[in-house]
Amino acid sequence: MKRLTKQDIAPCGMNCGVCMAFLRKKNTCSGCRVKSLDKPNYCVNCVVVNCQYLAKTKSGFCYECEKFPCRRIKQLDKRYSTKYGMSMIDNLVFIENNGIREFLKWQTKKYKCPKCGTRISTHRWECPECREPRKNNIRE
Repeated sequence: MKRLTKQDIAPCGMNCGVCMAFLRKKNTCSGCRVKSLDKPNYCVNCVVVNCQYLAKTKSGFCYECEKFPCRRIKQLDKRYSTKYGMSMIDNLVFIENNGIREFLKWQTKKYKCPKCGTRISTHRWECPECREPRKNNIRE
């Protein structure tokens, strides 16, 4: 399994490395930061990735924006917190306060199946290999 890098973390705080589209075996997505011709239109036209304010940040993350958290980030955060137990705002605050290396360590641990070691998608509540339940804890 590919090791998580900063390139795998979207500007909005989404860990693309645990997205179902990134993890699937066919027609995989390369992540929000990778320019690719085979990306779906909704990814290419993403409001966050194409944000004029994001382009002005040094870090490339929304936490550095003067409008953080903007309406779009709040909407994403609400949807992902409710449905998947992932908070974009918490992720961004964690990166800002602790750095990307610590964030990558935390995410690797959080989404690693405790039983077989497979990376579990944030969009699923169990390991695709052994069916072990994923922990529901956002702040672990």
